[in-house]
Amino acid sequence: MLHHGEASAHTTNLVQQFLTKHRTIQVAHPPYSPVMSPPDFFLFPNNKKTLKGHRFQDIENIKQNSTHQLQVIPKSEFQKCFEDWKHRWAKCVTADGAYFEGDSLKTCLCMYVFA
Repeated sequence: MLHHGEASAHTTNLVQQFLTKHRTIQVAHPPYSPVMSPPDFFLFPNNKKTLKGHRFQDIENIKQNSTHQLQVIPKSEFQKCFEDWKHRWAKCVTADGAYFEGDSLKTCLCMYVFA
């Protein structure tokens, strides 16, 4: 299964053909709900936190540092991320489509996935 956002790079015909060819099941991403996507609640904040305050000479240096930070994340943290991801979806389903930021109930934005 693959869960990704609705960015145009993810929805192009070429990408969709590749995913279809390889029989990849796509999990729909709720509109305006970045909190449901593992990169948005795990990878990006983690990378941002570790690189905050650093100055980089060029794009290549940014890529190298970002890649290094991703590689040093322990496997257990990725496992916890996917457990959190399943928990977030379960809360959304239980709440009839409402999504959560932390423990507070937000407006019903992911209901489109289940409608």
